Amino acid sequence: MGVMYDYFAAPSDELAAATIDGGPVGGPFRTVETKWLDPVVVMGKLEELLTGRPYDEVFEDPRCGDDLAIEDDGERLVLTVTDGLRDGLAGTGELTDVAEAWSKIDELKRFDPVVLAEILHELKALAVEAVKNEERLYCWVCV
Repeated sequence: MGVMYDYFAAPSDELAAATIDGGPVGGPFRTVETKWLDPVVVMGKLEELLTGRPYDEVFEDPRCGDDLAIEDDGERLVLTVTDGLRDGLAGTGELTDVAEAWSKIDELKRFDPVVLAEILHELKALAVEAVKNEERLYCWVCV
């Protein structure tokens, strides 16, 4: 089945954490549904590609996968996503080259860059809206 990672924008950590029970899909927050795109490693490496910020620095960012809410012994979580990823997505132009480079990281080698580009377009739209609304990005995780 896999792990579900739903990325969404919210105006506060408290409102984001409140999605823990049912997730953000169908709620008041715009959401991008994914699988296998974890907010720490895979998205951290995406941030590195988008911004040039070294992955080690991304990983040390206090908003890189910080737990806001945990239930069912960690089977459901709401995690923070860095502002660097949000801003990098919102500010990037062409996504085809980014998707191609992203598909070369170890964690995504089995993914088609065309599929990754489609996901990046969705994530970019989410990030653009978040920046416009002065919101932050979050990830709801369900194992």
